[in-house]
Amino acid sequence: MSTPSPRQPQDLMQLLTRAERLAARRLQSVLDEHGCSLDAWRVLSLLSDGEGHYMTAVAEAAFLPPATLTKLVDHLVDQNLVYRRVDPLDRRRILAHLTPRGETYWRRIGREVRGGLPVLSEGDEELLHGLLARLVDTLEQAPTQSAT
Repeated sequence: MSTPSPRQPQDLMQLLTRAERLAARRLQSVLDEHGCSLDAWRVLSLLSDGEGHYMTAVAEAAFLPPATLTKLVDHLVDQNLVYRRVDPLDRRRILAHLTPRGETYWRRIGREVRGGLPVLSEGDEELLHGLLARLVDTLEQAPTQSAT
C-alpha cells in the first residue's frame, strides 16, 4: 500500500485557480442577466459602502490597470451608476461614488447574487475566509524570489 505524497505547491495553486474560476463563472451567470460584468461588479461592490474611494484604490480592488478602470468607470458614469468628484482635501485626487441609481442597482443584483451562489456552512465560510486572508497576508509580506 503506497503512502500519499505530501501536497505540492502546484496542488494548492490548482485548487485555488479552480475555485476562483468556478465561482467567477457562477457569479457571471447571475450578472449576465443584468448586463453587468465581473469587473463592474467588483467596482460597484467596493463603492457600495458609501464612503467614496480614490480611483487608485478602486483599480487595486478591482484588479484592473488604471487605464482599463478609467474606461470602465466612464461606462458606469454614462449609465448613471457611478459619479466622480474631486477630493475636497486633495484637489489632485478623484473620489468615485455610487449614484442613488447605482445603489439600487447594486442592492438588486446583490440579492440575486447571494441567492444564486451555493454557500458553505457558516463555520466553513468563516474558516475559509480566515485562511484565505491569512494566505494573502503571508504572500504580500513574503519577499519575491527570482528563479536562479
